[in-house]
Amino acid sequence: MAEPVANLEEIRSLLSHLPGPDLEAGSAAAARQVQLTKPAGSLGRLEELAVWLATWQAQHPPRLDHPRTLVFAGNHGVAARGVSAYPAAVTAQMVQNFVAGGAAVNQLCRVFDAGLKVYEMNLDTPTGDIVIEPAMSEEECAKAIAYGMMAVEPGIDALAVGEMGIGNTTAAAALCAGLFGGAAELWAGPGTGVTGAALEGKRKAVADAVALHQPRARDPFDMLRRLGGLELAAITGAVMAARLGRVPVVLDGFASSAAAAVLFAADRHALDHCVAAHVSAEPGHRRLLELLGQRPLFDLGMRLGEASGATLAFGVLKAAVACHNGMATFAEAGVSGPD
Repeated sequence: MAEPVANLEEIRSLLSHLPGPDLEAGSAAAARQVQLTKPAGSLGRLEELAVWLATWQAQHPPRLDHPRTLVFAGNHGVAARGVSAYPAAVTAQMVQNFVAGGAAVNQLCRVFDAGLKVYEMNLDTPTGDIVIEPAMSEEECAKAIAYGMMAVEPGIDALAVGEMGIGNTTAAAALCAGLFGGAAELWAGPGTGVTGAALEGKRKAVADAVALHQPRARDPFDMLRRLGGLELAAITGAVMAARLGRVPVVLDGFASSAAAAVLFAADRHALDHCVAAHVSAEPGHRRLLELLGQRPLFDLGMRLGEASGATLAFGVLKAAVACHNGMATFAEAGVSGPD
């Protein structure tokens, strides 16, 4: 378990300690792939995923016996501006739904035998309204990142990270615009379903927030502090801790990908242990994945959040592992290999 982090400077220093790929495990996986009873490359991305898992788990054969889904929930001060179709009270209500087993992610975790942990991030105290002030103090941001880091427990084979927070697509859009540039219209979409004047108001909030904070932010972590949210900071921490613990990560939709993008903006290789589960119907997500160099596993028009898409991807990863580990080699099966 990660030790608590006192400030953002300690977070920044961890970037220089991120382990690289385990090339020995990856090479062993690649060598096995060519011996399996199939034409080379015929399982497409399932083959790539098996090698990727082995490489970042630092073991061969790869395993997916203990996948874990993490959902972080936080409230945003900017929600008071009417940027969402739902009131901020829904965040806490949905957390109770998760606990009771009634949400989509509960059903997906059950189907794919994934452990689910839900973390409330001080729901009674929303972050600052990013249009007029930073979302968090440095201490609040560092504590939220550390909280996310500590959620990555030993023994996890792969991690799906997601969020719940009314207003967080506004924060995610502002964070992406702050990190990578581009007009608010390119990043801010309907979220929970806002249209017309409400959508224009959301985009104005994003534009005003970025105009206030982008010139003042000293680096991507300070941008997160200013424009993000408690649950987004926790996801940033979880993704970093997973890398330190050699746990491959499956990214969910727009908000969780934006949180992970903070690490990418600080180090272009910081997300090499991650794969994007899907491309969200939220328009900014496709643009973000292109910037991150991530090719999503599927496009089903999902935009729910709560790690639903990432958890669904566990099914694909389990299939990749099963084929890689369970198929016979040409020699074992007595099948003639390629000439």
